[in-house]
Order: sequence, then structure tokens, then C-alpha cells
Amino acid sequence: MNGFPWLTVLWLLPLAGAVAAVAIPAYRRVLARTLALGAAVAALAVAVVLAVRFDPTGDRYQFVESHSWIPAFGTRYELGLDGIALALVLLTAVLVPLLLIAGWRDVAADDPRPRATQTYVALILVVESMVLMSFLALDVLLFYVFFEAMLIPMYFLVGGFGQPGPDRSRAAVKFLLYNLFGGLIMLAAVIGLYVVTAGPDSPFTSGTFDFRGIVAAISSGDLAIDAPVANALFLGFMFAFAVKAPLWPLHSWLPDAAVQATPVSAVLMMAVVDKVGTFAMLRYCLQLFPDAAQYFAPLVITLSVIGIVYGALLAIGQTDVMRLIAYTSISHFGFIVLGVFAMTSQGQSGGVLYMVNHGISTAALMLVAGFLVSRRGTRAIADYGGVQKVAPVLAGTFLVAGLATLSLPGLAPFVSEFLVLVGTYTRYPVAAVLATIALVLAALYVLWLYQRMMTGPVTDGNERIRDLRRRELVVVAPLIALLLVLGLYPKPILDVITPAVTGTLTTIDRPDPAPTVAEQDGGAR
Repeated sequence: MNGFPWLTVLWLLPLAGAVAAVAIPAYRRVLARTLALGAAVAALAVAVVLAVRFDPTGDRYQFVESHSWIPAFGTRYELGLDGIALALVLLTAVLVPLLLIAGWRDVAADDPRPRATQTYVALILVVESMVLMSFLALDVLLFYVFFEAMLIPMYFLVGGFGQPGPDRSRAAVKFLLYNLFGGLIMLAAVIGLYVVTAGPDSPFTSGTFDFRGIVAAISSGDLAIDAPVANALFLGFMFAFAVKAPLWPLHSWLPDAAVQATPVSAVLMMAVVDKVGTFAMLRYCLQLFPDAAQYFAPLVITLSVIGIVYGALLAIGQTDVMRLIAYTSISHFGFIVLGVFAMTSQGQSGGVLYMVNHGISTAALMLVAGFLVSRRGTRAIADYGGVQKVAPVLAGTFLVAGLATLSLPGLAPFVSEFLVLVGTYTRYPVAAVLATIALVLAALYVLWLYQRMMTGPVTDGNERIRDLRRRELVVVAPLIALLLVLGLYPKPILDVITPAVTGTLTTIDRPDPAPTVAEQDGGAR
């Protein structure tokens, strides 16, 4: 079992499906969609096999594959799976088949481009393949290649298949430029890391990109990086990941790209692609540069809290339903980064669980909103009203997804948000208290949005809105079920995440703060 290249198969299946879909004749659109869905389902099946066979109490990285790639550069084709990556692999593998079903008719039959359907589904699969590879890579250069390469198919999904009009091209270019610039900064840091490992005081015979080897050398003290150099390298990596995440104030590309993309592409971007940024903070920034991460943690936490409150405030003022949802994601990503840099077991476990739960809740809310917009033909919140009277199932699923977004107890995001706040409070109590402001703001923008769009008399033009179709229910029902199940019983996924988080904190020598008890009379404790 351990000799079989499961991880290679996992990321190659969507890529092979993309190639096959593109090769299908132009007039066989249904076959292209079906084949793409089959490839995504096959990847999901492999992810489930990995989850079943993964041992949380076993080695930190499992199913490891290591082969020579470019020996002259000290880089290898090396893959491995820990509990954090497994959670995000499962999220990706679950969402992509649902997105392909949701976007079954995103490309119109009369689209003048002869292979538009084939290209659209192929791009989605290519993004999935590259995201999976980013979660699996244990070589820094290998990770960087796929971290950057995923921008290209995402750019074409936004710019080539987004909303009609010139704004989608501008949004796509803005998305690409922001992320390319971050990637260039990271490239300089990657080269700098290689130079450090090739130095005269390095334990390595030559420069290397071996993530596990570098982390082990830093943790043991065999590789010492001067503080100014480590700080500069940390900032190079962190800048790229903060753009991808996105972390305030590097977030401005997200609302435009999310609004101009199709709902399916927007979910792929916010629920899947952007998770690579927060995942990479936890894996690379903290473990490669532990001292620099602790030095800059107060700054990053401050930016996170600003992003949490800023995203929630701007969401309240939006008149476009899709832009409102995009701004909620900026707030949620602030919570994720807050949990990561709190550097406590509860905070980081909550942050990783938040990545999963945010992906599910955002997918549900964005897709249901997209189904509604496709019926009515407008994103303006003011054009809706009384939808629950003509489409009660649609309105009900929208409400559940919205309540999950505001972290209502009993739904999945509540557990992760609670863990982040508790874990942050033990080390940064002021930041945790300020972050709770977003709880009130989230209730405002979600409940007010539902009131304006779904309740009251039926607004003119809304009486023709139809309820969810069978295909749409197939997409939404599993997402709602996951929100309920993970909200009531998150233990299975936390059992996988927690050992990996503990390993990270041990590696960076950052134990949880010791509990304190207030002094009593006479100095007793």
C-alpha cells in the first residue's frame, strides 16, 4: 500500500481529466462535462482512501514519495501528507465535483467559441490539480512552481468566462498582477533560502529546497540564519501568502475578481485557491522562520484584526449581493490568519478547521446566491424581496448558509471561530476581544441581507423566480449537510488536524501559555 504513488495519482487525475476534456470534439459538450465530473469524482475517491488510511498518531508526513527532479538545483519531486494538508485536500476534492455540477450550464450552448465548454471544465480541473499539488509538496521550489502556475488557469476563468463586459478583463488583470507581484517577491525569498542552505556554516553539502531537511536543521540549531536575513526571507514568503489569502491591506483584488467571475469560479477562488495562502503561512512561514514569525506575529495579528472588522463593515454597506459575500470572506480570512499566528494549539486547530468550514459555508452561500441571480438577472440587493414566498427552498438554504457565515452555534463555522478566539485570547487578549466585534457585525450583514432579499412582499419581477431544480439541490444539499454535521460533531476532523498542529508548535518551540490563577489573600494561588 505504502509503495503505491497515491499522492501522484491524486493530483494527476484532475490534470488527466482536463487533457481528455480538451481533446473531445467541439460538438460533444455533454461528454466533456461528464468526463470532467468523472475525473473530479475519481480524485475524490482517492482522497477518501487517503483519509481512511491516514493514521493521526503515526508519522507526521505519510504516503511520502521522493524522487530526483533537478539535482543541480538541490530540488526533488517530494510529496507527503500531514493532517492539515489532508483536511484541505478533502475540502478541495469534495467541492470541485459539486462546482462542476453547479456550473453545468455556465457556458451557453450558443457560445461562439467552438470549444468553450471543454476549455471551461478543463480550467477548473487544472486549478484543482495545482491546488492539490500545493498541499502535497514537501519541496519548497516544487511548491513555488505550482503556487504560481495556478494563477494562469484562474486568470482565464475570470477573464474568459466571467460576467459579460469589460470589467471582467480588468478584474482578471488585477487579480493576476497582484498575485504575480507577490510571487516575484517570494521567488527572491526562495532563492535567498537556497543561498542560506548553501552557505559555509550550513549542514548541507550544497544548497537545498528540501522542506523537511531545512526545518529539521533549523529546529536542531544545525542551521542558523542571521536574524535580519531570516526576517527578510520571512517577509518575502509572507507577502506572497498574504496577497493570496487575502490579508488586509493586500485584499483589494478579491471583491472585483469574485464579482466578475461566475459563481463557480468565485467559489473555486475563495474556497479553494485562497486557502493555499493561509496553509502556506502555517507550513512555510512558521516552520522555516520560527524566530521571525514570532517577531512579526504582533504585526500580522494587528492586520488580521483590522481585516476582520474592515471586511465586516464593508459587507454591511454593499448593494451588490456577490460583492457583499466577497467582503465577508475578507473578514473570515482575517480570523484564519489570527488563529495561525496566535501560535496556540487551540488557535491553529481552529484556524485550520476554519479553512475547511469557510470553504463549505462560502460555497453554499455564493452558489445559492448565484442560482438566484441567474434567475433574476441582477446582483442588486434592492431588486429582490419576498423570494421566500415564491422559492421557499432556495430562501431556506440561503438562510442556513448565511447563518453559518455568521457562525451560529450548531453550524460548522461556530466551532472553528470559537477555537480561534479562545486560542488567541490566551496569548493576545486585546486582539481576541476586538475580533469579537465582527460577531455582531456579521449578524447585521447576514440578517439584514436576508430580510431585504427574502422577506416582505414579492417585488415586481420576482414572482417568476423558480425554486431550486434537482441539479441545484444535488449541489446544495451536501454542503448544508456538512455544515450541520461538522457543527454538531467536528471531532473526526479535529482528531486529524490537532496532531499536525502540535507538531508545528513543537517544531517552532512555541508551547501553549501556562494557565494562571489570580493571587488570593496572603499570596496563595
